[in-house]
Amino acid sequence: MSKNAALSYLPRASVVHRLTGTTKLAFFLLWSTAAMLTYDTRLLAAMTVGGLVLFSVSKIRLSEVKGALLFMMLLVVLNLTAIYLFAPDQGTEIYGTKTVWVHLFWRYDITAETMFYLLNFFMKYSAVIPVALLFILATNPSEFAASLAGIGVSYKVGYAVALALRYIPDVQRDFHNISQAQQARGINLSGKDKVLTRLKNSAAILLPLVLASLSRIETVSNAMELRGFGKHKKRSWYMQRPFQNIDWIAMGLGLVVLLISLGLLVVHQSRFFNPFV
Repeated sequence: MSKNAALSYLPRASVVHRLTGTTKLAFFLLWSTAAMLTYDTRLLAAMTVGGLVLFSVSKIRLSEVKGALLFMMLLVVLNLTAIYLFAPDQGTEIYGTKTVWVHLFWRYDITAETMFYLLNFFMKYSAVIPVALLFILATNPSEFAASLAGIGVSYKVGYAVALALRYIPDVQRDFHNISQAQQARGINLSGKDKVLTRLKNSAAILLPLVLASLSRIETVSNAMELRGFGKHKKRSWYMQRPFQNIDWIAMGLGLVVLLISLGLLVVHQSRFFNPFV
């Protein structure tokens, strides 16, 4: 079973892992908000470098998340392609000038302004993705539930999210086991068959997977009900930890990045940094 086929908690002895779940959640929200607010290339580039540094500090190897990273990059490329196909002059409308590099056909030109806009759009993703992956990979699901409770979210919602995160590796394992069992029975799931044939054969995996999932859900719900889950309005958390200096530093860093993003909005009187004027 591929270890990077699904996103799940990866314990490491790193500074990032020592942060509390509440800190990591607050930092992720501050960081992603700052990236969403601005199209300033300089800030986005600095945030991208910062995110990569944090990923390196976490001691999580890229090979462990290669599958998820490639899937995210594919979605980003598809998004950028769709933007250009439906709005090839988006950059010109934003920056107010038009510098044609190459004329393709009809209304499709490769302009400096549109390429610059797409670059900024790509950098917004590249600034957020490393931090988002870190938040998922470096946060214990139980600690994440405690962090949600720490910002005022109902513990029932937090517990549901924690169970969902814990369930990802179980689904992955069940899918692998069922796939191997069905292939041992002669059902071909390799890439050699036609797409329609593979989709038809995949049904032999999906049905047992759904049934196994429903069985596990029933077992968990019965266990929670027998333990009186949901009886009280509040609950304590075993994984909840007190704040330390490093937590305040991390949240302060996230707040500084957000304030810089807001400050650039005031300076430029716009979300966009315009080098074409």
